[in-house]
Amino acid sequence: MPLESFSRETPVSDAIVEVEWLLRYISGIIKQRGREILRDFPITPPQFVALQWLKEHGDMTIGELSEKMYLANSTTTDLIDRMESNGLVRRVRSDVDRRVVHIHLLDKGRKIIDEVIRTRQRYLADVLSHFDPADIDRLVELLLALYRQMEGEPVAPKERRERS
Repeated sequence: MPLESFSRETPVSDAIVEVEWLLRYISGIIKQRGREILRDFPITPPQFVALQWLKEHGDMTIGELSEKMYLANSTTTDLIDRMESNGLVRRVRSDVDRRVVHIHLLDKGRKIIDEVIRTRQRYLADVLSHFDPADIDRLVELLLALYRQMEGEPVAPKERRERS
């Protein structure tokens, strides 16, 4: 749902206030734990975000990656320079238009991002280990419905996207 389409006059119930607060605080905890996890890996938080975008969406130009990360092109260029010197990504010139350069995820970058994500997933598995499996399934359904609604997609219950 685009921000332009919601009404600033929509009433807000106590439940919505609580949902917003919980999502904000859960997001903050996940972000903090994610940064703690990254201390064991040879990448920075912005490099993690860039690697994640490249893993999930394939090769991108500096401009495309900058837009996804909400960074200036010059900042993304510096980030990619460091990642390229560390063997995580490679710049690849387009065969169609030699002026276009795509950022390509290399095996070393893919292995690191995969391991970081696995470690984050293990953290979440530990957190959820005391939850009933049916509650976890319901949580997934509700989060997926919320995600789809926020992205403007039709909400189809019990449909899960393949993730790694």
